[in-house]
Amino acid sequence: MSTAKNFYREIAPLSSGDSFLVFDRIKDSFDFPVHYHPEFEINFILNGKGVKRVVGDNIEEIDNVELVLIGPNLYHGWELNKCTSKKIHEITIQFHNDLFHESLLSRRIMNPIRDMFNRSIHGILFSKKVAEELTPRLVRLSKLDGMDYFLEITSLLYDLANSRNQRLLSTYTVDYDTFDDYDKMKTVYEYVQKHFAEKITLEDVASVANMSIISFNRFIKKRTGKTFVNYINDIRIGYAARWLVEKDMSVSEVAFKSGFNNIANFNRSFKAIKNCTPSQYREDFSGLKRIL
Repeated sequence: MSTAKNFYREIAPLSSGDSFLVFDRIKDSFDFPVHYHPEFEINFILNGKGVKRVVGDNIEEIDNVELVLIGPNLYHGWELNKCTSKKIHEITIQFHNDLFHESLLSRRIMNPIRDMFNRSIHGILFSKKVAEELTPRLVRLSKLDGMDYFLEITSLLYDLANSRNQRLLSTYTVDYDTFDDYDKMKTVYEYVQKHFAEKITLEDVASVANMSIISFNRFIKKRTGKTFVNYINDIRIGYAARWLVEKDMSVSEVAFKSGFNNIANFNRSFKAIKNCTPSQYREDFSGLKRIL
């Protein structure tokens, strides 16, 4: 089944040298369109009763507190739906699908985590009891750094893997034939990640992929659902959004640092992707976002 390719592919601003992307914020709305990405995602929601969750072919209203693990490329999303809370607490953690290498996961002590990762292709809902018990640790997690963070999230994953009353959400799983050109796409992705701040031409990337321009145009559209220009802009805006929150730089500095050669084009592209201006995004963001 190849349904996932019909939905928005999120480009997480995680470089090959990063380990985790962490969001921790309180907001009054919860509308995240259905999307997918190759990273694992842990999503914790507090005060979200009535929010509608979509994971694969599973659609449900959530309770006041919930905790889910989404596997790579499984489509998912949340809508405000019937939720009336003005203080929805969201903590989202994303990490590369190869962060924990198979040589590590094959060790006996890691078997529970490996088995959980395998089940996560359906999406896993953890029990309300487990979500409530882990709430203080999840809230504290975003305040940790470096090895302390890595050790704590590994501990959390181990505790989640061994927890009782887990429920698989979706009967749908990703057909990996949809991602049959993974190595080629990985080459393109790594090239763009390295050079996004520079001028990148279609000819450059087609050459890296060892494809003709016409073939590459078809390839990138099939794999991302976007044109080449939109794909590049998605990555650039992803980094720009990260820097607007994390760095003390002006909007124009962020624009040029993320690869846009004029501020008008940057503002137009940013609003098209984020539905707000860069300044509004910086002002409206009322939480913590970190790359570790």
